Amino acid sequence: MHIILVSNRMATARSITLTSSRLALIAAGLIAAVLTLSSLLSYLTVRHAAEIRMPALQALLRTISLEESGKTQEMVRENLANMASRLGQMQGQLMQLDSLGERIAGLAGVKSNDSKTTQSAKAAGDGRGGPFTRPDNLTQDALKRALDEMSQQVEVRNDTLTTLESRLFEERIRKSLLPTALPVATAIPTSNFGWRSDPFTNQAAMHEGIDFIAEPGTPILAAAAGIVQVAERHPQYGNMVDIDHGNNLVTRYAHAQQLFVKPGEFVKRGQRIAAVGSTGRSTGPHLHFEVRVGGAAQNPMRFLGREGSQLARRP
Repeated sequence: MHIILVSNRMATARSITLTSSRLALIAAGLIAAVLTLSSLLSYLTVRHAAEIRMPALQALLRTISLEESGKTQEMVRENLANMASRLGQMQGQLMQLDSLGERIAGLAGVKSNDSKTTQSAKAAGDGRGGPFTRPDNLTQDALKRALDEMSQQVEVRNDTLTTLESRLFEERIRKSLLPTALPVATAIPTSNFGWRSDPFTNQAAMHEGIDFIAEPGTPILAAAAGIVQVAERHPQYGNMVDIDHGNNLVTRYAHAQQLFVKPGEFVKRGQRIAAVGSTGRSTGPHLHFEVRVGGAAQNPMRFLGREGSQLARRP
């Protein structure tokens, strides 16, 4: 684009050539100037609105400020209401955890003051009350304090449940190591623990175990988990197995037809370790079962639990 400049002061006409780049620079400069003037005018108007004393402008500014403040307050109220609702849900979940903890504590045999207090409160009736506080009336500080208290309560519940879990785990291990399971499925005792007439000599003799009559080949099961201490043939006990359950507690299974374990082998509760037979000093197929603590024979009925008490009542 060519522009010819003609003036009375110039002796000759001048020609100016405008390229696309020059036109772009000129346009950018005009836009920048307009934006700068607009920003300056807006700043001066808002900055000195009170001094200029323009009622219309002041009213407009107040309206904008009130609208922004209303939106902010509405957002805060909604957030507080949501937080309060969530806090109520968490409190309900904590109550459910308390109930679960009480049931688990009962199973674990643990008694706590909290559970006693809760049970007393339940016995006294469902007494509840207090002033009604709307969620939008709660402040941020109040919610923060409530959440901090909730966090502390969660930590306490977590510690309690962890303790109960440990107690249940210990109880499970303890029970698995106590000979409380019947050593034969068809447990029919023919001779109990204590003094009796010896079947060979008819003289009074101490019977240090319980005899369970069963068909030959009937599986003999470990009454508890442990390590096989002895698995060999004995002159009087015949084929026998001794299992060490720890704490000087040993169970003995005698007169077996066949042995299925070896010394040093770990056996689980209820695992087949032998088969019923009539080896050694025996009058017929049966299992002779003993429980020894520190080498001293104990009445196996004390360990066989509910099954043992039912067997003890049999004639």
